[in-house]
Amino acid sequence: MAFAASQTGSTIDAAEVARFDAMARTWWDPKGPMAVLHKFNPVRLGFVKALACERFGRDPKSLQSLEGLALVDIGCGGGVLSEPLARLGAEVTGLDPAPTNIAVARTHAERSGLAIDYRETTIESLVAEGRRFDIVLAMEVVEHVADVEAFVGACCAAVKPGGLLVMATLNRTLKSYALAIVGAEYVLRWLPRGTHDWEKFVTPAELEAAIARNGLELGESTGVAYNPFTDRWSASRDMDVNYMLAAARPV
Repeated sequence: MAFAASQTGSTIDAAEVARFDAMARTWWDPKGPMAVLHKFNPVRLGFVKALACERFGRDPKSLQSLEGLALVDIGCGGGVLSEPLARLGAEVTGLDPAPTNIAVARTHAERSGLAIDYRETTIESLVAEGRRFDIVLAMEVVEHVADVEAFVGACCAAVKPGGLLVMATLNRTLKSYALAIVGAEYVLRWLPRGTHDWEKFVTPAELEAAIARNGLELGESTGVAYNPFTDRWSASRDMDVNYMLAAARPV
């Protein structure tokens, strides 16, 4: 739930960076402001792992199923998704423009004995340096950037030939306004008020079109839904609120 952009001609939204930087020290508190992300995380991890294993011919039962794959986690926050991916063997680079996020992520990774390359920088900067990755992740990031088209372009440019792009965000529907903003921020108080701006939500059609314009082939997509009776998130055909999608660059 962070954001990415370039340091100069930037897609960074400074207000968004400041908001998440202020919450950074609570990233690893499963009962704190990031509690919903901790509950949501297994669905994200499962989606990414399944796609990567299929794409790169890996055994999904292996504890090191992503071994040797170069992966960048854009808007990594405190490393909640980066760490389990590193445990699966991926060579993880985590990016975030909020300095406290990166400091928290580095400290937690060191204490966990994980070698993750956390950087207070942006995907645009790495692309300009010539870096490319087998797997590019932008999970709960798109709805926080200032220029969606430019951000998606940078994400796509970072994908190696044959590589995979996975993005997750919020759909711009009346249902998402009711659940993700009114419900999550004002009624249930899962997130601090103002965490999301409904006008910055992106529809699947808009995101898919932006990805396709950058030469990637669209792949699997899924909604993610919350069950209040089990207090669990799971993959769903309902993409009206949260959704994830994947694309690949041809070899």
